[in-house]
Amino acid sequence: MQPEFSFEQSCLAIAVMEKEEVIMQLLGFQGPLKLDFTREYLENLTVDRLRHILLAAVVTAGRKCAS
Repeated sequence: MQPEFSFEQSCLAIAVMEKEEVIMQLLGFQGPLKLDFTREYLENLTVDRLRHILLAAVVTAGRKCAS
């Protein structure tokens, strides 16, 4: 059973992630939508942009972020 989605908890978990951790979460993301980013592309984005993309994916998937 998947834990209940909590927007606030997901926001907090993502907000404290370092850039490399966010990149790893995005590259390994498994959800109802397929994310198709290269590591090179992600490494050229700011950590804030990466967090925004990850949060959008997590919210869309309706699940907690693995941290």
